Order: sequence, then C-alpha cells, then structure tokens
Amino acid sequence: MKALIFEEFGGPDVLKYQEISDPIIKENEILVRMKAIGLNFADIYRRKGNYHLAGKPPYILGYEGAGVVESVGASVSNISVGDRVAFADVPYANAELVAVPIEKVIPLPDEITYEAASSILLQGLTAQYLTKDSYQIKSGDYVLVHAAAGGVGQNLIQIGKHLGGKVIGLTSTLEKSKAAYEAGADYVCLYEEDWLEKVKEITNRQGVDVVYESVGSTLAASFNATRIGGTVVFYGMSGGDPTPVDPRMLMDTSKTLTGGDLWNVLTSFEERKIRSKQLFDWMIAGKLKVKTPTKFDLIDGAEAHRLLESRKSLGKIILVP
Repeated sequence: MKALIFEEFGGPDVLKYQEISDPIIKENEILVRMKAIGLNFADIYRRKGNYHLAGKPPYILGYEGAGVVESVGASVSNISVGDRVAFADVPYANAELVAVPIEKVIPLPDEITYEAASSILLQGLTAQYLTKDSYQIKSGDYVLVHAAAGGVGQNLIQIGKHLGGKVIGLTSTLEKSKAAYEAGADYVCLYEEDWLEKVKEITNRQGVDVVYESVGSTLAASFNATRIGGTVVFYGMSGGDPTPVDPRMLMDTSKTLTGGDLWNVLTSFEERKIRSKQLFDWMIAGKLKVKTPTKFDLIDGAEAHRLLESRKSLGKIILVP
C-alpha cells in the first residue's frame, strides 16, 4: 500500500509518500480501506517530535478517518466486509489501509459522507462530551467559548445554541469572528479588545454560566468572566500553561473548575457508537452543520501540513488517498 511516512522529525519536507507493507490485522481488528483522513494539529506536533511516538521509523501520522471494511479478524462478529466505518483515535491513518481495533470502530450511517465524518469526529465528539459530561448547557445559559472559530469552538457554538444557550465567542481576528457568527454565536469578542468588560456588559454584570476554556493562559480571566456559582471547563492550553487556581477563590465564589479529556469517555465500542450517533443525528437533522473541508491528495500531505501550520485555514483539512 501507499502511505505518507517520515523517518526523522522536522518540517513538512520530512514527509514522504511511498510504498510500504500492508498492515496485518489481529483477530480483534478490521482492515479499512481509507476514503478520507482528518488532519489535526496533533499530527504537526508529532511530526516535529513534540509528542511521544511509539515504535521506530518509518512513522505514519494520522488518527482520524473513514472508509470501507476490506476484511475482518476471526473474532469480529459485529462488523462485516463492505461496511462503512470511521474512527477518531486509531494510529497510522495516513495510509491506504488501516488496521482498526474493533472497540474503536464507529459505524457510519449512509447519510454521512466519508469526508463529513473525517471533518467532524475528533472535534465533534470533544464538543459532545464537553456539553453532556463536563457541563450540561440549559436553556437560557450564557456560554463563553474560547477559540470560537476553531473546530471544537464552532461545534460548541452550534450545540450550545441547539441546547438553548446564549453563546459568546472569543476569536483572535475579524475574519475568524465571521466564522463564529456563521456558526451561530450571538456575540463575538476579539481577544485584543477588553473582552472581559464586554462579557460583563452582555450578561448585565453577572457573568456567564459556563466558560469552555481551551487557551490555558486565559484561565484566570475566564473565572473573572464567570458568575457566582458558575463553571469553567478546562480542556486545552493552546496559549500556554494556566496560572495556579486558588481553592479559596473557588470556595468564596462557589465556582467550579472541571477538566475534560475525550479519551476518558471514549472507553468502548458502545460509548463510541452512542456518542457518535448523537452527532450524526444532529447532522442529519441539520442542527450541526459541517463546512466543506479543504481537500488534499494524500501524496500532497506536506502541502496540507503547511496550510494547517500557517493557521490561515478555516475549517477542516482532510487527506484523500
């Protein structure tokens, strides 16, 4: 099979498209012929050597994608050859064929395209657990979303609106603010503005009910933007480490700090099936819209990496074998 591989850490130029051996599946795995592969910042970090990679070169990036089942292991009984499937956390996805453990398989409805699945699963499942497990948004809640133009951010906006929330987005540029508004945000503030004061004005000086905090370095400001008794959901630190939180502050203000990690909730085939079905049902009903992704042939993976790394892209980038 052909795959996008690299043998040393570095920039996009280390990526090579070449022939390697087909994966050999175990009895509890299926072999998937890939139709679309999601590209994520984690792929860039791994290519640079910032994230741990198991094994030895040649390395293969990619963890998210969708395709058709080509063969099944001896112990697999709930998936058949020809089934449409997807996954969000299986390594070596930047290839024509991928061995997928059965517990990580996500059945794909006919109404959901391979491209849409590869554009939504990782960020969409993250937004799903953040709004279901970390904090359940109620009708009338004020919801503050950091990095609102990003993949998770746009999904949080749409789900927040669907659940009856009033959503305030935070973005770094006017162009990105347009994307947040298009996703359905009621208000959008820029980081360069006095966004904390604007949030106070919007909420009549009370503060928001919940903040979805993914920047890290803004954690203290997020608490200041939260009402007495409100919640800050911390799930990322793209802008650097947060300052330590004083538990006395939490006690005095009755505020809650909770964390979240997708891999603590995607623990079985059934969990993946249930959570992805909610995403897919929202998509089929038009309540969660996925923008048309930017597509690159897998052979042009280096160009896709350059675009994502430039932070000039809006929406998902996918690779097509």
